[in-house]
Amino acid sequence: MKAVILNKTKDIAIVDDFLMEEHLSPYDVRIAVKHVGICGSDVHYYEEGKIGSYIVTEPMVLGHEASGIVVEVGEQVTRLIVGDRVCMEPGIPDFTSKASRLGMYNLDPNVRFWATPPIHGCLRDSVVNPASLTFKVPDSMSLEEAAMVEPMAIGMYAATKAGIQPGDIALVLGAGTIGITTTLAALAGGCSKVIISDVQQPKLDLIRSIAPVKIVNITKNDLAGVIVHETDEWGVDIVFEASGNKEAFSTMFNYVCPGGKVVIIGIPSEPSPFDVPAAQAKEAVTIPIFRYAHMFPKTLALLDSGKIDLKPCISRRFSFDKAVEAFELAAKHQPDIVKIQIYL
Repeated sequence: MKAVILNKTKDIAIVDDFLMEEHLSPYDVRIAVKHVGICGSDVHYYEEGKIGSYIVTEPMVLGHEASGIVVEVGEQVTRLIVGDRVCMEPGIPDFTSKASRLGMYNLDPNVRFWATPPIHGCLRDSVVNPASLTFKVPDSMSLEEAAMVEPMAIGMYAATKAGIQPGDIALVLGAGTIGITTTLAALAGGCSKVIISDVQQPKLDLIRSIAPVKIVNITKNDLAGVIVHETDEWGVDIVFEASGNKEAFSTMFNYVCPGGKVVIIGIPSEPSPFDVPAAQAKEAVTIPIFRYAHMFPKTLALLDSGKIDLKPCISRRFSFDKAVEAFELAAKHQPDIVKIQIYL
């Protein structure tokens, strides 16, 4: 099949005869891939060849944010049929593991996550996925939007783990794809106000155009001063760290109120210290999250309701034969680009 292969750092190619036989079990479906988003992790692997302990040591297919059409179903699959438009969870756990049995399948140590070494991703003609991790797309949504469900699920999971109470005020650090999806999920979850900060004005302008948020460009404005003003000197109820930036980690407890919560979503490329005394002085509840669990159905339902529109987040679209150009553009980190998608 055709596939987008990362050979090594900054060496990516489209291969026309990628050999990969995927057996279809009775509980699997085979999906013709149609749209794939480029994630920040894909760009990390492209630029650096690794993320923490995950290192690309041999050619690997990229991509994990995907949608497509079912072309074959296993004999025990009854919920999906050939022709269904679907999106897919890219992390396949051991369903018999203790983590999975406890409902925390995202924390299964043996999870096989697309485009995480050594597991191949989905930037290829077709993939085989468990039917239980494959979800039918509502008629109201395009397959392009469906490929945004995966990053939206992260925001949904963060908002869920935060335990938002109606009327809460939240701060989101970082206005990339995950910062934007977290902002939208926080508003949908009951926050009365969301403040979002970044250094790139175009991204802030984008989120302000699609949601009622307070934006703060920290190169021009004092974030701490804005928090003081917007919360009557108390601090926000929840801080969502969605940037993975080392400096953000060092200051995130400054903005939360006493007894508030800090949800850590962004993953720094290297270990990053944070201010333990500041956390203790606030008795701040610190909640690190890893990907998501049980979020795709709720995410699809929320998008189907029309309360969230992710289409403006898709900044550029490239055909499959232009995938190398798409990654080259993604690696430039232009401030006006949130999500790049490749379509097959």
